[in-house]
Amino acid sequence: MNDHEELRRDPLLALLAGQREIGEPLAGKSTLNRLELTPVGSPHRERYHKISYSAEALDALLVEIFLEAHSQAPREMVLDLDATDTPLHGNQEARFFHGYYNHYCYLPLYIFCGDHLLCARLRPSNIDASAGSLEEVQRTVGQIRKRWPKVRIVLRADFGFCREQLMAWCETHAVDYGFGFARNQRLPSKILAPMRQAQAEHQRTGKPARVFAEFGHRTRASWSRSRRVVAKAEYLEKGENPRFVVTSLGAERWEARALYEQLYCARGEMENRIKEQLSLFSDRLSTETMRANQLRLYFSSLAYVLLDALRWLALSGTDWAAAQVGTIRLRLLKVAAEVRLTARRIRVRYPNAYPFAAAWQALRC
Repeated sequence: MNDHEELRRDPLLALLAGQREIGEPLAGKSTLNRLELTPVGSPHRERYHKISYSAEALDALLVEIFLEAHSQAPREMVLDLDATDTPLHGNQEARFFHGYYNHYCYLPLYIFCGDHLLCARLRPSNIDASAGSLEEVQRTVGQIRKRWPKVRIVLRADFGFCREQLMAWCETHAVDYGFGFARNQRLPSKILAPMRQAQAEHQRTGKPARVFAEFGHRTRASWSRSRRVVAKAEYLEKGENPRFVVTSLGAERWEARALYEQLYCARGEMENRIKEQLSLFSDRLSTETMRANQLRLYFSSLAYVLLDALRWLALSGTDWAAAQVGTIRLRLLKVAAEVRLTARRIRVRYPNAYPFAAAWQALRC
C-alpha cells in the first residue's frame, strides 16, 4: 500500500491507466483495501460501496492470455507443475509451520507452459505438495482443450506430484505425464546391474557415470496399475545417486536417457520462472485473509504476464530478449525521466546519460 500511495500520483502511470486528467491521482489505497477485504457474496447496497473480484474470471484470464498468444494450436505442449514456499511474518489466516522449509509460510501452486503462467493458486502449507493440483489441472486442461481439442498435453512435475489420483486422471483423459518418483526400498534392487555398470565406469574414468534403465512397476497398495519407470543409475564420487521417473510415455517415442535428460530435467527451468515472481513481489502476502493474499498473488502474476509479453513481443532481437523480468523492471521501466504536462501534450524527457540507450532504441514498439 505504501508503494501505491506514491505511484497513484505518477503521471505516466495515470496516462497508461487511461486517466484523462493526468494531474489527478489514481484510486487510493483505501479503494484497493476494499477490493482486498470485501468477502465473497458481500451485498453492494451498503453504506460503504463494496468492491469484489472474481477468482474464477482471473483464473480463466491467465489461460486465455496464453491461448491468444498463439496464432495456431501447437501439436504438443508441456505443462509444468510446482510448489514453492512464501514466508509469512505475521498472523495471517491459514498460517502454518512447514518442517521442510523451516518457517511459517504459504505453499502456492504454479502451472507454467514454457514462460507462460497459467495458474497461481495460494494454499496453506499444512498440506501435501500435490493438494488441489488435480482440480487446477482439470480446469486448465479443459480450457485449453476447448480451444485446441487435438493438442497433445504432457504434465511434468517432481515426485511431490506423483500421486495415483493425478496419474489415473491423466490416463483416462489422454494426457501424458512424467513425474519424479521418490526412492523407496524396492526401487534400488531393480537397477543393481546398471548401478554396478555405472560404478565400474566411474572407477575407470574417475568421473561421474550414469547408466539408464527402465522397468514396469506397481506399488503394493497405492497404484491401480503397473506403470513405466525410467531409472538413472548414477555413481558419483560420494557414491550411488539413483533417480526415478514414472511416465505414461512409451519407449517408442522417448527412450530412457532422452526422456530423463531432455524431457524431465528440462522442468528445472520452471524454477527460474518462479523466482521471477519474487522479483515482482509475489511474497508480499502480509494481509490477514487468504482471499486478500490470493488477490495480491494475482497482481504479481498479472505483472509477470505483462512483462513476459513485453519480453517476447517488444524485446525480441535485443539484449533484453532473454533477460529476467526483474532486470527488465529495473533497467527498462524504472528509468528516471522528466514529465511535463501542458494543455495539449505530455512531454517525457529521458536523460542523456542512460547507459542502455542503444537497447532502448532497438525496442520493437
